[in-house]
Amino acid sequence: MSIEKERSIHLESLVQRALKKDALAQRQLYEHLSGKMLAVCSRYAGSREAAKDVMHDAFIVLFEKLGHYSGTGSFEGWARRIFVNTALTHLRKADVLRFSEPVEQVRVQPLSFSELDQISAQHILQCIASMPAGFRAVFNLFAIEGYPHHEIAAMLHISESTSRSQYLRARAWLQQKIKELE
Repeated sequence: MSIEKERSIHLESLVQRALKKDALAQRQLYEHLSGKMLAVCSRYAGSREAAKDVMHDAFIVLFEKLGHYSGTGSFEGWARRIFVNTALTHLRKADVLRFSEPVEQVRVQPLSFSELDQISAQHILQCIASMPAGFRAVFNLFAIEGYPHHEIAAMLHISESTSRSQYLRARAWLQQKIKELE
């Protein structure tokens, strides 16, 4: 049996046991997911402490909704959606997702490959983490999570054109930060 198949069976077993309120299984599920999900939360929260708060709240939601997992598809993918939605809920509560700039005022200048080669992935992630919260949310949802703008608009309670505008502004902001690193 392949290692991936064994991991999948182990994860399914953990989920089943966690559904029965098995504290050890819940702890193991937490340990299995926490590293990846902290990274997800960090991309939205902006600071490690805020990300830990979001992750904690998301685990509460995950354990409350565990019975809704159908068993089809990736459990981690299902869990990831909970963590993203919890992060967005935190941003909405902080009222940082209001946007106002029209698309026409945004100019994006593509970076050259040589400019990108000079910067580590860690620096790019740090730049993303320092983005204004509204930019960061839309950028993460579109560029990293792969959601289309109409879904982002529904998730953030904004218009589709606002989602597009914020993405363009986030790209321009990120490009400026990267140029400053040179």
